[in-house]
Amino acid sequence: MTPELSRLVLAERIGAAPFAVRVEANEEECRALAVRMRIPAVLGLSCDFLLCREGAETIHAEGRLSARVVQACVVTLDEFEAELTESFTVRFVPEGAESPEIDPEAEDEIPYRGRTIDLGEAASEQLALALDLYPRRPGALLPEAEAAPPGPFAGLGALRRR
Repeated sequence: MTPELSRLVLAERIGAAPFAVRVEANEEECRALAVRMRIPAVLGLSCDFLLCREGAETIHAEGRLSARVVQACVVTLDEFEAELTESFTVRFVPEGAESPEIDPEAEDEIPYRGRTIDLGEAASEQLALALDLYPRRPGALLPEAEAAPPGPFAGLGALRRR
């Protein structure tokens, strides 16, 4: 499968000194990302990475994602624009060298094959994580819940409190 947004960087270009890379999606990539994310639109996506080598084959990345998306409100079903900004850290590790332990506190690991890491796919994954699962248009209110009619055992609660 070809990623919707791919920006390959040679791992050997990254040393101990920080290496900055910016990834920006073009219009076609934004349209493809919207389909992948199952949202009405991705209007813009950029991600700034600061990369440095951590050991012989591991690359540490600090990132800052900025995106403008269109989402559908779960209350009104109206589409609305949302701004997303996320800071994150990940580690690129050779395929097969991922940690076997699942630690929710540890940095995410992204496996890479060969001599390149894909910063575009890493940015796409961070966009997916940044999206609100239950987006609500600003000002959208949930309808008032109606009181449930008393059930057949409603009187037993009053007896129990005595």
